[in-house]
Amino acid sequence: MAGSDEGAQSGASALAMSPAQSRAARGLLGWSEADLAGKVGLDAQLVRDFEAGYGDPPSGQIEALRSALGAAGAVFTDAPRQGVHLAEASGADEGTRLGALTTENDR
Repeated sequence: MAGSDEGAQSGASALAMSPAQSRAARGLLGWSEADLAGKVGLDAQLVRDFEAGYGDPPSGQIEALRSALGAAGAVFTDAPRQGVHLAEASGADEGTRLGALTTENDR
């Protein structure tokens, strides 16, 4: 039928965040599954199951997880490949960049 949104309901829509992106973002932020779940008021088992590829949590819960990670500085990319990195101003200590290494940094 022309103008139908049936295709959007068929499960063909992309996830708001992949399980691998969730694991990577948590790792970059130093968060446990329980830390992430606690930020959005969900059970840590939901995070474990989602990241392991089990179950089919509602997209709203996945979006809530992604939103909490994003608020903490995780930036998600989808094209050309899915990925995640920390925002420049996330406050995370990146250490010393290669071009800034000197003998003074060794102290």
